[in-house]
Amino acid sequence: MIHLFLLGKKGLESIEGLDPVYFKNISALIIGNDKEVINDYAEEIEMFAKSNNITYIFRNQILPETITQNTLNIAIGWRWLIPLDVPLIVFHDSILPQYRGFNPLVSALINGDEQIGVTALFGTDEFDKGAIIGQRIIPIGYPIKIEQAIEAIAKEYAVLLQQIILNFTAGSLEGKIQDETQATFSLWRDEEDYQIDWSLDSMEIKRTIDAVGFPYKGACTNYQDTKARIFDAEVWPDVKIINRTAGKVLFKHEDAYIIVCGKGLLKIKDFFSDNGEKLTMNKFRLRFK
Repeated sequence: MIHLFLLGKKGLESIEGLDPVYFKNISALIIGNDKEVINDYAEEIEMFAKSNNITYIFRNQILPETITQNTLNIAIGWRWLIPLDVPLIVFHDSILPQYRGFNPLVSALINGDEQIGVTALFGTDEFDKGAIIGQRIIPIGYPIKIEQAIEAIAKEYAVLLQQIILNFTAGSLEGKIQDETQATFSLWRDEEDYQIDWSLDSMEIKRTIDAVGFPYKGACTNYQDTKARIFDAEVWPDVKIINRTAGKVLFKHEDAYIIVCGKGLLKIKDFFSDNGEKLTMNKFRLRFK
């Protein structure tokens, strides 16, 4: 029997996209909570479990022995360590061995990668280093927001999950060793990493804003001792600025601010507080930091 450790939209879409014929192979859904995102989909996963008569347990209620009362653990969107007393399969938001580690999808979008993907691998004591069981790759174009990327990748999670359960029940789960020479790593992110660095290229800043928007808290900047969240921006044609200073407002256009970047300009119309309230800015001479 299988325990599914599920967190977020990818966890929800994975179980929703699974053919009901495989529900009999699932002993329980372990549901995670994440206060760092606006919606962690824990409630939706719980509702799905109830409506399909699938046993579920919230992460903070699980007993250590529960994890070992099955023959396979599968983690989707999961952020916490799972003991390796029974075989573990982890779903990772990258085309491994690229972007081992944390927030790989966010990092890929910020970097402007032309492909994103999900990898299923055997869990080990080492950092996303286990043998690869399966991979799904998706070509993308820009601009693209993180919510769109998650939606696209979540559909591939469901396809991959179904194939793994099918192979598991048939006794044919096999993995391929990763090429260590191709390995790259993605660092963890915290509140400081939401801060916009205006000295960067406007294209990279635009990708960053799109990559950390909903369901994340949103990119932020400071002006006059106030923190402002930004969820949308438009790359604006650059002009020759003699005394270029990143973060300063150059001019206004249709109720939006044109802000100077290290290279290029960004047009930003709306700014929000951490509570989601729209901020009103009446001054023209603003410097964002």
